[in-house]
Amino acid sequence: MCRALLYLGQPVLLDNLLFQPDSALVRQSYMPKMLHMLNLAGFGMRAWDPATPDAERPFSYYSQSLPVFDRNLKGLAEKIRPGCVLAHVRGVAYSTRVEISLQNVHPFHFAGVPLVLAHNGDLARFAEMKPRLMPHVRPEFAAQIHGTTDSEWVYALLVSQLDDAHRRPSAVELTAAIERTLSILRQARAEIGISTSSSLNLFIADGSQLAAVRYCFDFGCYATEDPDRVHEANLSYLSLWYTTGRDYGLHEDEWKMTGGVENADSILIASEPLTRDTAAWVEVPEYGMMHAELKGGCPVVTLKYLD
Repeated sequence: MCRALLYLGQPVLLDNLLFQPDSALVRQSYMPKMLHMLNLAGFGMRAWDPATPDAERPFSYYSQSLPVFDRNLKGLAEKIRPGCVLAHVRGVAYSTRVEISLQNVHPFHFAGVPLVLAHNGDLARFAEMKPRLMPHVRPEFAAQIHGTTDSEWVYALLVSQLDDAHRRPSAVELTAAIERTLSILRQARAEIGISTSSSLNLFIADGSQLAAVRYCFDFGCYATEDPDRVHEANLSYLSLWYTTGRDYGLHEDEWKMTGGVENADSILIASEPLTRDTAAWVEVPEYGMMHAELKGGCPVVTLKYLD
């Protein structure tokens, strides 16, 4: 399975998210502590830096190489201090049919659309679902699907549910679009008769707000004819955690935020905690969707349970 993180708040050195902490995102690609599957199929990132010209246009970085050996990424991470980040390491189960290419590296971002999306999970029998999803995807976005992943289709489906995908949606509009996307996917699965466990953890950002979804269709349902081939993701609900605070960095030999929730100016969401000390991290509940934005310099977090 993949790994991803979201950050929104005071500018933070990218190195402190990707490389330095005990379970930094790049470390998770080869040494995960939750769901022990290597993530060796590429790295992608969108990062918004308020101090740069055209601050609404994010930095973009994609590579199909292993991020732990990526000197360019490390050099970039040591210099950039973004206020919003969506980063993702791609993991795929071994198969001769899997495409390892830049077109399949997350996050996905269509031209002129503020929203960016990454996915952790796998939709069973997705090839059979595509014809039923196409009527719900606007032609302008269908034309921009260049990869072979279910994740890019989920992104196209999501932005197609917005009245105007070329402007930043409100929290209410984004939440409604996510719920409609899940409903369309659920209906397609029902029409085909798919009941196999399929994870859909989503990470969404536009530079000013974040949304994260911890979801799974038909969790726990899987074929049992060959127990050795049961995927670990079918036995463990994919994890998702968040923490809030301020001044994220190394404090008294521990990577953490300080100040507590009442003094928070930043929020960090990740597939698993980035730090050895997990006391300040909160697990997003199963079938939960959280939304975060800054108001008055403080992160406002809302949580909603999904059908």
